[in-house]
Amino acid sequence: MNRRRLLALAALCTGLLAAPALRAAEGKLELIEPGKLIVATDSTFAPFSMRTPSGELDGLEVRVMREICRRIGVEYSPVNVKFDALLVGLMADQYDITSESMDITPTRQKQVAFADGWLESGARIVTRKDTGIKGPEDLKGRNVGALSASTFGKLAEEHGANLKSYKTAADAMQDLVGGNIDAVINDAVAGNYAIKARKLPLVMIETPLSTIQKGFAIKKGKPNLHAAVNKALAEMVADGTYAKLLTPLIGYDPAPKEPIKTPAM
Repeated sequence: MNRRRLLALAALCTGLLAAPALRAAEGKLELIEPGKLIVATDSTFAPFSMRTPSGELDGLEVRVMREICRRIGVEYSPVNVKFDALLVGLMADQYDITSESMDITPTRQKQVAFADGWLESGARIVTRKDTGIKGPEDLKGRNVGALSASTFGKLAEEHGANLKSYKTAADAMQDLVGGNIDAVINDAVAGNYAIKARKLPLVMIETPLSTIQKGFAIKKGKPNLHAAVNKALAEMVADGTYAKLLTPLIGYDPAPKEPIKTPAM
């Protein structure tokens, strides 16, 4: 048998062996539907998840999750879920993972198994130029908006503010522009993007209220899915794909230097 035939036979054998192996791997990922990763996202929180003018889903978390799905060999299947219902739906097995802009906190780590931190950001104060708010100490007694069920509301209350909760960050920012509240506590990446993209007459205070990492939440007891997502995420950061996908949206690479890790169980 000549060399060309040997190579062709080897390729055929490899393909025959790879197909069952791929199917077996899919079965081990603890997915609700084999071959499909059902992902909860909220398309109202730019630049993490948003709709393009043509209606297509796009954003930081969307780009990262699509690439993760490609690397682990499953279909990306997004569902739109409001932030305050994310963990309830996850625990009820309505989806496999959340790609929402969720802060990794010790309390949440007790509830779910976050994939390794995928983006570093923090909480910042957004306000109008006429409010006199220059830093965290100026929030006391002021009316401050924050996304419902987020960590931002707690920060507002810790600084003595009168909290008003919103279903979407966009609604909070619009209320601030309209003069109905004095400030909004928002994610630094999202707040900066909104001000620039929508040309809002707002400013972001330089002093951060927190420095955090964002995480993709997975229901505990799914170690294979947890490991597969972490592996794909680490590889795309290492080979430069992560930076190529995210930098065009916000102008820099927001990957954490030391990602927070959460046990799968």
